[in-house]
Amino acid sequence: MKVIENQTFDEERALYGSREILVRNCAFDGPADGESAMKECGGVQVEHCFFNLRYPFWHDHGLQIRDSEMTQACRAALWYSDHIEITGSRLHGIKALRECSDASLRECEIISPEFGWFVHGVRMEDCTAESEYFMMRSTGLHFRKVRMKGKYSFQYIEDAVFENCEFDTKDAFWHARNVVVKNSVVKGEYLAWYCENVTFENCRIIGTQPLCYCKGLKLVHCEMLDTDLAFERSEVEAEVTAPVLSIKNPLAGRITVPAVGEIIRDIPEAKGEIVITGQR
Repeated sequence: MKVIENQTFDEERALYGSREILVRNCAFDGPADGESAMKECGGVQVEHCFFNLRYPFWHDHGLQIRDSEMTQACRAALWYSDHIEITGSRLHGIKALRECSDASLRECEIISPEFGWFVHGVRMEDCTAESEYFMMRSTGLHFRKVRMKGKYSFQYIEDAVFENCEFDTKDAFWHARNVVVKNSVVKGEYLAWYCENVTFENCRIIGTQPLCYCKGLKLVHCEMLDTDLAFERSEVEAEVTAPVLSIKNPLAGRITVPAVGEIIRDIPEAKGEIVITGQR
């Protein structure tokens, strides 16, 4: 493996097509303002590097990035790449991961609008994220101990598991399919509308008008706080452990809840059963 260290690169395609290289303590920055530093590479290891230029990792196969920084100017950092490991790094440029597969991120700080579009097989653990349209239209996700803040996250995702996470995000999980969320806190308005086969287990759900127009929705031992107009036109099996402000027009299934401030049934199709347990 060729070692490249303690250098600064600012030219176009500085290390284009490289194979089996270790890049250590290097900066990709400078007046030439070149793009695509490591495009079409394979077997690349990056350690303690600074990226301030656009599109550094496109069409790469086999990529390890450790303890590195991608600034806000490092736009669209990883596209069309696979077999990726990123640890202890900061990803601060817009659209930082797109149409990639088999990627693992651990102990990373993500500040990146439109992060993770059309990706497959992404694992994320002990990370923080700030984003809009986070992970849209992605599949095969597995997140553990991820804290995320933003808007419109996880829309149109499929086949995903989230464990011990904290999400503060408006309009999350819209049109999601085949998703399990366990032991997590999900805060935000209009949660998971139009989703299909989504399960929340031992979760705390906070915010107005959650879980409407859903099919195959399940809640297992979940707490719902500050939730009103919940379950509108949904097919749902729910075990709720805290009082709900209001439930509106569930189409089918069964909801058990300690107390409800108001039950609204103003359409004939609203046949879902609501059982008030009276327990807190």
